[in-house]
Parts: sequence; structure tokens; C-alpha cells
Amino acid sequence: MVKEFRFRGKTLEELQKMNLKELAQLFKSRVRRKMLRGFNEKELKFIKKVEKAKEGAFIKTHLRDMIILPTFVGKTIGVYNGKEFVAVKIRPEMIGHRLGEFSITRKVPKHSGPGIGATRSTKHVGRK
Repeated sequence: MVKEFRFRGKTLEELQKMNLKELAQLFKSRVRRKMLRGFNEKELKFIKKVEKAKEGAFIKTHLRDMIILPTFVGKTIGVYNGKEFVAVKIRPEMIGHRLGEFSITRKVPKHSGPGIGATRSTKHVGRK
């Protein structure tokens, strides 16, 4: 049996019906302060764009500090990481986090073997 998702004792349907002030009371302090202060024009425009978007739509944004709201669940958002838009499929567990947390900005270093002259054993190897 699949466990039903709950956020602070509320189901996803209950969260989606709440207004922003009621929802803010469920979040941790940093997120709550941002929501109670109010979203700026860009963020409000983005929220409306996400709510109007269809299920399969890919919505691009540079707003890495945007809080994930319950209305975003099920949508695919392209979050800019400085080079490209990383597709982030919003799941219920992501509610209350920021979009930027799911789009890594740094590339993981991948090292190959040592080059010629890098170690004692390759010091006197002839180059061709």
C-alpha cells in the first residue's frame, strides 16, 4: 500500500486549497518570512504562468530563489543553472524548498589518469 503524502498533517488537496497566508504558517521561518513579506512582480507573474500551464508544459525560469508551492506539483520547470535550463519535475516532497536546490550550478570534476611527468614512473618516458 502506498503511503499518502502529508505535509505537516495536511494532504496535497488541502494545501492546494489554502491561501498564501495560511500556507505560510506551515513553513519554516525563512520561507514564512518571504511569503508574508509578499512576492515581487516577477515571482507573481511566474506563479500565474505555472498555474495556467498544462501538465506536459516546460516552463523556463531564472528565479532560483522561488519557493515551491503546492500548485506547482506535477509541473516540469526548467531552472537556469548559469549555462542551461535543467528540467525539474516537481513532486510533493519538494514543497517549501527553493527551485535552485534542484538545479546544481557546479559541474562535478571528473579526473582521468595522470599525465606524462605527473609521477616519478612517467618522468623518463619518451614522447613520440
